Formats: sequence, structure tokens, C-alpha cells
Amino acid sequence: MKIAVLGTGMVGRAIAGQLSTLGHDVLIGTRDVEQTRARTESDLLGNVPFAQWQQAHPAVRLVPFADAGAHGEVIVKATQGATTLSALDAVGAENLSGKVLLDIAMPLDLSQGMPPTLTVANTDSLAEQIQRAFPETRVVKSLNIMPADIMVDPSRIPGEYNVFVAGEDADAKETVKALLREVGWPDGAILDLGGIRSARGAEMYGVLIFTVSAALDTNDFNLAIVCK
Repeated sequence: MKIAVLGTGMVGRAIAGQLSTLGHDVLIGTRDVEQTRARTESDLLGNVPFAQWQQAHPAVRLVPFADAGAHGEVIVKATQGATTLSALDAVGAENLSGKVLLDIAMPLDLSQGMPPTLTVANTDSLAEQIQRAFPETRVVKSLNIMPADIMVDPSRIPGEYNVFVAGEDADAKETVKALLREVGWPDGAILDLGGIRSARGAEMYGVLIFTVSAALDTNDFNLAIVCK
């Protein structure tokens, strides 16, 4: 499958690298290719410069947002929440029309330090904002409740736990579920929350992620829904 990953940070790299390893034709989109390639310093989280990462993943090409969007049958949006709509504007509505867009971003506000707050919550969600702005795109929210390493390797954590999906288009959700299964999520772990409005709950979990991470001093954890 042709897949476009938008965003060159830790999450975008994890998704792109794993999907490429699984045999998909993956491009990573960025706003400025030359600027991204020119960076020589690790980021604030200690991730190596993109050019160094790409040497280990030569099959994953770096292209402008619009080219990535034109390439992808599925678009994975892994840019920061605050830049979501401007990044998708750069991709272009014509390149998003009719396609599945897997939104894994969190609408985080880090301006007041940790834990973050959310730029949108309760009465709206980032996923809903995307769906309204690009009504011909089939938006699915998923994978936003866990660190990048667990997104693409659920076996990293022992036991049984869950990953959520939310969206209006049933076929789009099935496409996303198929990708989740490919990276190792068992059927029983995939919990369909319903329509795109249910993304509100999944996104609000973002604040708890950072709170729990600080309390445990690790990112190696996830959420399990246990019911009678």
C-alpha cells in the first residue's frame, strides 16, 4: 500500500519505519525538505537528526507535504497538534479527498510546562476539526493514547491492553484496523469507540499520559479496559 506519513519527528519516524519494514511504499512529508535535511543537532527529546535516521531507512523518501499527499492511499498525520490544519492545507484538499487519514496527533499546549493542557477539549476535538475542514477526507482517530514505540510494537508491554479507533466511515476504520493488526495489535485489543465525536475522550486521555509517565518515570505503559 502507498502510505504518506506527515511529520518527521519521533512518532512519524516510528510509524514510517515500521510500515516500510512491513513492505508498504512509504513517503514522509515535511514542510521544507532542505531545512529538514540540513538539521545537524538532536531534538529536545534526544532524537537524532532526520538525515541520520534516513540513512538507516533508505526506502523511506522525504518529500514536500503535497507530494506525500498525492502519493498516499492512506495518510498518517503525525505532525504536532497545533500545526495540524496548516500542514493539511499544505498537503492540499485535492490530495486528501476520498482518502483515509489516520490522525494520531494530540492537541497539546505545553506553554505552561508539564503536564500539558489541551488546546481543544470537551466540546470539540482535533479529529473533528480535521473532518470539518476536509469533509471529503475519511478521518480516523487512533494510536494517540500511547508513546511511539508502543504504537508500532505492542508486544513491548506484557499483558493485554487496548488501542482505540474513532471515525464516521466504517470502511476507513477497517483500513486502519488492518494496519493496526499488521504492526501487532490483536483483534481483541482494538476498541471501536464509534463516530468521530468519540475522539474527544481519546484525546483528553493525553493529559493523563504525561501525568502517569511522570509518576512512573517511564513511557512503557498503556491503558487496558477491563469489564465484567
